[in-house]
This record gives sequence, structure tokens and C-alpha cells, in this order.
Amino acid sequence: MSCGEPHEKDCSEVLDHLYEYLDREMPAGECADFQVHLDECSPCLEKYGLEQAVKKLVKRCCGHDDVPTDLRSKVMGRIELIRAGETVPEVSVLEQAKREAAQREQADAAAAGQAGGEPAGPGDARSETARAE
Repeated sequence: MSCGEPHEKDCSEVLDHLYEYLDREMPAGECADFQVHLDECSPCLEKYGLEQAVKKLVKRCCGHDDVPTDLRSKVMGRIELIRAGETVPEVSVLEQAKREAAQREQADAAAAGQAGGEPAGPGDARSETARAE
């Protein structure tokens, strides 16, 4: 992408570092160079405006989700393992949290089913008795 005009900073370089600029993670001197480029180059300015709008939309739509405390603690535990130089399990923290949540849901459903008088599951003592008869 380029407007066809020569610039001190190449358009591809600007676009490669656009999120650093958007997130204000860039040194002040480089920010000034980016701003000069955006002031001169309408295609880059348009791309900047689009990315800025997407970032605002994501923040508005997704920025209010609370992180489950167990997930946060698992991530922090993994970080500590890595810092200590220990081996880290192959399963991702998110996948591990999903598995544990599914196991809790199954256990809760099984407990609710037994308490509610629903038919017994295959591991239940009542079904063992029924099979023996």
C-alpha cells in the first residue's frame, strides 16, 4: 500500500508497526515520525483509522469479560514454572481449564440427577442391583 508519494518512512514499515503506534508502545521519537507519515499518506491514514476503529469495537464488545479466577491462577502458575526453568505440561492452560470445567459440570449433573430421582447411571449401585436380577 502506498499513495505513490515518496516518504521518509516507508508505508510497509509504518503498517508493520501500526499496532505499536496504536497501543502507544513506541518511543516518542518514532511516534512523531509515524504521525508525519500519517499526515502525508492518506492510504496509511485510512488503514490507521480502520485499525483504530476495530480496536475500539473489540474493547467495547469484549473488554468487560471477567477472567475466571482459576484460569488466572493457572496461567500465573505456568509463568512461575517457566521462570523457575521447570517443565511445563503440554496441554494449554485454556484447554486444561475447559476440561476441568466440563468435569465439574458432569459431576454436578450427576449429583443433581441422583438427588432428583432420575434413572441411575451405569456406575450407580441401583443399576448394579438391576443387572444382577
